[in-house]
Amino acid sequence: MSLYEHFTKVGPSGFGYGSTAEQVTEGLSLAGKTFLVTGCNSGLGLETMRVLALRGARVVGTARTEAKAREADARVTGGEVVPVACELADAPSIHRCIEAVKAHGFALDAIVCNAGIMALPKLEKAYGYELQFITNHVGHFMLVNGLLDQLTDTGRVVMLSSDAHKRAPRGGIDFDNLDGSRGYSSFGAYGRSKIANILFALELSNRLRGTKRTANSLHPGVIDTNLARNMNPLVGAFYAVAGPLALKSIPQGAATQVFVATHPSLEGVSGKYFSNCNVARPRRDGTDEATAKKLWTVTEEIVAKLPRE
Repeated sequence: MSLYEHFTKVGPSGFGYGSTAEQVTEGLSLAGKTFLVTGCNSGLGLETMRVLALRGARVVGTARTEAKAREADARVTGGEVVPVACELADAPSIHRCIEAVKAHGFALDAIVCNAGIMALPKLEKAYGYELQFITNHVGHFMLVNGLLDQLTDTGRVVMLSSDAHKRAPRGGIDFDNLDGSRGYSSFGAYGRSKIANILFALELSNRLRGTKRTANSLHPGVIDTNLARNMNPLVGAFYAVAGPLALKSIPQGAATQVFVATHPSLEGVSGKYFSNCNVARPRRDGTDEATAKKLWTVTEEIVAKLPRE
């Protein structure tokens, strides 16, 4: 397949690698709907919020601080935007975010778990656990579970994972090394947090069975965003040089999560992994239901020990 064919090919959904968030929502009215998007202040989160608002939705945009959320919201036109602080590595901040959303009385049509950190060059921790695992997985686990009662009857949970989940340790989750004490690899730890996103969506989908609510995960593509700010400078240099040729644009990168959050064709579709706006296959252990159940239990135990204030 030529590069042109790769970039222009579409799948069964009618969309593909080159589709943008605006294109996957073309002709779709989101008036009267409310979406929550984490990490709204830059990159894919900002584009996701912009396009949802463009289609008439109310968007609750979260960022690490309310000031960052407000700055992002000021750049969006269309539907109503509501800035809320949510630092996913800080348990009390997550609880405050949950209470703020509940206080507004919003019924959520989708929770788009977009925020994350990637490939920290050295081991960092929060609450005694490796920081990427806490931020990318545990923080979103807390937020989603805290807001499940706010989901509409057909509400969707959308977990932004990555094909970098294939860099996770063998078996997916090395439960004996969640603190990094048995060795740390920047992309290994990132991969673990991303396969955790897939497994969380899988188990949540099982727990939502019998309802019309859904949970899915996705790979947005390789995009040069602020997510790469902690990477090796040599990798950053590659991004700078190869970006125009090898990387998706931000509008293209946001397409899959916007598609999964909004498209009518996905009503009732749950427990799937998407890439390029079509169903894809994660690594085999990303579909292991026993690991997904164990991860849920272990994460509940971690959360139970975290402070509320």
